[in-house]
Amino acid sequence: MTKPYQPVIIIGAPRSGTNMLRDVLLEIDGVCSWPCDEINYIWRHGNVRYPSDEIPAERATESVRRYIRAQFDKAAKNFGGDVVLEKTCANALRCDFVDAVVPDAKYIVICRDGFDAVASARHRWTAELDIPYLLKKLRYVPVSDLPYYGSRYLFNRLYLLFSRQKRLAYWGPALDDMNTLSANYSLTEICALQWQRCVQKSLGYLDGLPKGRVSKVRYEDFVSDPATHVQELAAFMGKSLTPEQAATITRRVSGRSVGKARAELSPEDLGKCRALISETLTRLGYKNA
Repeated sequence: MTKPYQPVIIIGAPRSGTNMLRDVLLEIDGVCSWPCDEINYIWRHGNVRYPSDEIPAERATESVRRYIRAQFDKAAKNFGGDVVLEKTCANALRCDFVDAVVPDAKYIVICRDGFDAVASARHRWTAELDIPYLLKKLRYVPVSDLPYYGSRYLFNRLYLLFSRQKRLAYWGPALDDMNTLSANYSLTEICALQWQRCVQKSLGYLDGLPKGRVSKVRYEDFVSDPATHVQELAAFMGKSLTPEQAATITRRVSGRSVGKARAELSPEDLGKCRALISETLTRLGYKNA
């Protein structure tokens, strides 16, 4: 019988510091996770052919819930934790679905300046193949879903090879209208719309949950005082850290990326992004300039 554990889900748009946060929290005793940074293959099992990552809550059928929850049970057993931490960026688009699967979960939400997130995401759309990273994730693809993902992966790599923009056909959370967006917007604008949709949909659902189930942190605040923030997040997860322990596990956290990516965007790209995401930036307290 699986010992009791607390599921904790990190929610954030791509390139918002979710991996950094996951790595830091996994340094806390009793916190475990899968040995790969995303398990979107597990979350999509039973909905593998759904056309986007915006999977509605009604598709969390009994068989889907049973399968995904069994993977959490296995993680708690195999990796030895009483907190099972999970981070898949696409979950920002379907928090209601996630909550239907793991209704006892707590959520840690991290947000980042949208301009920085966009510039960083743009690099990933044009990145080369990372074999070790792919193999880590491949271990958690349900066997019955392998043919589907294999064909999609091949198409994506061929698209990168022959694309005039030298980019992937898709990367990151898949939006409902991704094909239309790809046909009508530049890559930078697509990254901006991905960021915005993830932020809007996640906060639109999670802001309605009891406060004890959700903790929010800004990337910029976390990297400026990581020890303090990790102590607060540890307490939220039911863990305790001394100031010395918090300082040790956050020793490699750096704020050098704050504002750096924003500076990579041309005035034209900044203007296009601003036209799309200014309202969301203002809501989160970020500058539109």
